[in-house]
Amino acid sequence: MTIHPAAGALLAYVAGSIPAAYIAGRSRGVDLRRHGSGNLGATNVVRTLGWKIGLVVFLFDAAKGALPVLFLPPITASTLSPQSLGILYGLAAILGHARPLFLGLRKGGKGVATSAGVFAALAPVALLVAFSVFVVLLLATGYVSLGSLVSATVLPFVLAYTHGVRSPVFGVSVLLVAFVFWTHRANIARLRRGEEHRFGRKAAS
Repeated sequence: MTIHPAAGALLAYVAGSIPAAYIAGRSRGVDLRRHGSGNLGATNVVRTLGWKIGLVVFLFDAAKGALPVLFLPPITASTLSPQSLGILYGLAAILGHARPLFLGLRKGGKGVATSAGVFAALAPVALLVAFSVFVVLLLATGYVSLGSLVSATVLPFVLAYTHGVRSPVFGVSVLLVAFVFWTHRANIARLRRGEEHRFGRKAAS
């Protein structure tokens, strides 16, 4: 069985649209869009529902990015390379997470976990380096947003070394930096004012 790239992109978008954080909140009688930061991401799940549920949501959101990249290119009938198809499907999954079909295309999550899943499939070594930077900053400062911003910025530099600046994966990583900074613009403003929430503290409703 083979599929057209457009069909693969649609499947990846639909997979990315599965709102794990929203489902987790509803299972506990909570609409996370009205609690904590209002964001449908793993960090807000941790703050509102606890780290165990937050970890499950993070892993699910990462899988939404990784699985289409890994499993859809081999069954796609196209002249595009598997890497190019993986990039296409990864971007579609990230778009689905940010603007989920199942929530009426309204705002979803910020896409960090899903993007991590995409790059875990495309460039696992570079993603591991960036994730290590994230963990160090999180432990040192307690700011998830700062860790996300800096690790996203580090990723293109690592890819420039491991893949080269002409690699399509490098180009996508540069776009990812812009995307992460755009989705975190409110967090950046709070960081500058010293009002950003630290990880591990439960947010008020």
